[in-house]
Amino acid sequence: MNTQQIGRAGELLVQYKLLKYGIDSSALTTDSGIDLVAYSPKGKVALTIQVKANEKAKPSGGAGSSALDWWLREDSPAKLVALVCLEQNAVWLFTHEEFSEVAQQKSSGRLHFYMYLSDDVKTQKKALKSQFNEFLLENRVSKLL
Repeated sequence: MNTQQIGRAGELLVQYKLLKYGIDSSALTTDSGIDLVAYSPKGKVALTIQVKANEKAKPSGGAGSSALDWWLREDSPAKLVALVCLEQNAVWLFTHEEFSEVAQQKSSGRLHFYMYLSDDVKTQKKALKSQFNEFLLENRVSKLL
């Protein structure tokens, strides 16, 4: 898949998972930093979502342990950030503020967040996939929408 297809598949996976919880969403037609608008009839709230998608994990640093990583503009206008791994059908959902806090690197107006798939990786920063289970969409949807 090319990057546009990966991005669109990520958006569709987020929409599918939200719809399973009764939350309607719609894709925007232009890339203005917001990919989806979701509406929860239960919470009577509409929220904007920026979706960042990976097809699969790759070796960190080119030869290291398998990791997923995503970049986001610091000034992203979306209220929520959905991080997607297509290979695992996984979606993590953060508020923009939470994403800014957990991003391990910040430079030139961009935030870089990564997570290692294995718990065996030694890291000084919070960066293991298992440390972010609370942010899985299934665990967050009732709190955020």
